Amino acid sequence: MASPEPQPRFGQSVKGLLSEKVSCCSGDVIALTRQVLKGSRSHELLGQAARNMVMQEDAILHSEDSLRKMAIITTHLQYQQEAIQRNVEHSKNLQDQLTHLLK
Repeated sequence: MASPEPQPRFGQSVKGLLSEKVSCCSGDVIALTRQVLKGSRSHELLGQAARNMVMQEDAILHSEDSLRKMAIITTHLQYQQEAIQRNVEHSKNLQDQLTHLLK
């Protein structure tokens, strides 16, 4: 009857080893799941960062375009100011001539 006694121990040790392996594997699965979730979150954050960068680039391009337009407007205003100054000088000359003629 020595033979029946080792079998329950052997069966229990196999169950114990199997239980350990299952625990180890489930721990590995949990760790893998966490890593996948972190990777997914990182991917989402990178996607959001890329979208934000595109928006910033668009804003910069729009600002550059606005600055170019403002420079053109400034140039036109300078031309108009010069024309007004010439007309004021011309009107002063005409006024002086008119005053001289009326004397």
